[in-house]
Amino acid sequence: MSAFSSLPFTKMHGLGNDFVVLDGISRSITLSREALRLLAHRRFGVGCDQVLLIEPATKREADFRYRVFNADGGEVGNCGNGARCLAVFAYTHGLTGKRTLRLQIESGMLETHIEDDGQVSVDMGPPRFAPEDIPFTGGTGAIVEPLDLFGESIAITALSMGNPHAVQVVPNVSEAPVDSQGPFIETHVRFPKGVNAGYMQVLDRNHIRIRVWERGSGETMACGAGACAAAVTGIRRELLDRRVEVETRGGFLSITWLADDASVIMRGPTETTFEGIWQPPV
Repeated sequence: MSAFSSLPFTKMHGLGNDFVVLDGISRSITLSREALRLLAHRRFGVGCDQVLLIEPATKREADFRYRVFNADGGEVGNCGNGARCLAVFAYTHGLTGKRTLRLQIESGMLETHIEDDGQVSVDMGPPRFAPEDIPFTGGTGAIVEPLDLFGESIAITALSMGNPHAVQVVPNVSEAPVDSQGPFIETHVRFPKGVNAGYMQVLDRNHIRIRVWERGSGETMACGAGACAAAVTGIRRELLDRRVEVETRGGFLSITWLADDASVIMRGPTETTFEGIWQPPV
């Protein structure tokens, strides 16, 4: 399961989206999928939505490599809230003296910046809509596309923010079928790598509420990439202006997308809750 008798960790969260952060700079860390699932388990492990691992970069232009493992032990391409936490972790643990970092992820690079007020901004890169980039089988790249579910057709916007998203606009996010519908969208055959199922309520042209059923983790208190995907969806559908306050169950994120070919910028807080030593079963 694991080559470690003990493993130091830091527990952090971004608006309640919580993480176990591991330092793969000071020591090489390899955990099996079973070990990752146990570490993330809220009764038998430390408990988290995602495990974050910082490692030496393999690309010259990057400061660090940033890896994300969902609670089911599967590795995914990106986590926006996690990127903010990883930047603060690297800075406060003396892995870097830089307040601006370039993080190597599966799909490219993220740039993070720790601001003077402690908030962290992340350049999430431009959204991608081509079906093969999501991936979304049978997609056309249209702003709104149909998805068959339970014999009915629902309207989604499919896009990638470094990980796949399917966003719906709903009249009241509190009553959205996140728990009953989200798992089936996540594993829908048209999303061969799974998908994050987002639900967005538009309050006005600069303010939305969201809930997200995250691929491999279930519903979380906040989803940074999901907030970006929802804001981009609203802007493309001409429901929102280019600067959007996104209200999650855990708090607020600020999302800016100034032009169709521009990067999406996310800004929000982080918090370190505790540190400890995990002793995985042999």
